[in-house]
Amino acid sequence: MSRITPLPFEEWDESLKTAFRGADPSEYNLSTTGVMARAPKLLKAMFSFQSALKANRTLPGRLCELVRLRIAFHNQCRSCMAVRYQSGVDAGVTEALVCSLEKPEEARDLTPQEKAALAYADLAATDHFSIDDSTFDMLREHFTESQIIELGLFAATCIGFGRFGASLNMVDALPDAYKDDAKVAPWTHEAMVVPG
Repeated sequence: MSRITPLPFEEWDESLKTAFRGADPSEYNLSTTGVMARAPKLLKAMFSFQSALKANRTLPGRLCELVRLRIAFHNQCRSCMAVRYQSGVDAGVTEALVCSLEKPEEARDLTPQEKAALAYADLAATDHFSIDDSTFDMLREHFTESQIIELGLFAATCIGFGRFGASLNMVDALPDAYKDDAKVAPWTHEAMVVPG
């Protein structure tokens, strides 16, 4: 059960209702959106930041969705792992590709650029003190310096918001497999595709 109950859509601040009009309100219980609606100014700021990251993105959408899911595993954010965004599906993220995230360094269906991004994401999410010059040398083989900054900001966003989401324990609207207290992975359970 969620540690903070999502605010019912009908109780949202009017400007938030306008911004999210047209979306399925049941999806707000799958992410921090419904909970964050209790702090509308902060939700709007978060939404603006994330929208700016996406609008100015130069990294491939497929790469970003894979990084998001890998970090979700490290965070054990159940709602992050259970969701597949339609934009990721449109960019070619299939369930078979998600399964390759179990051992990305061995995966045949990941590009060298994706493997480099995932290696960085693993370090950022689990042992950021081990990121050193060699890590950045590896990244420079696949990314421009601007893209490295973009990747770092994206990973930091996923790590921070994912850990917050995990602490909220927002599992009520998720498939049963994600409600178990045992460690789960996005490549072992069914997922839900939502807009985004």
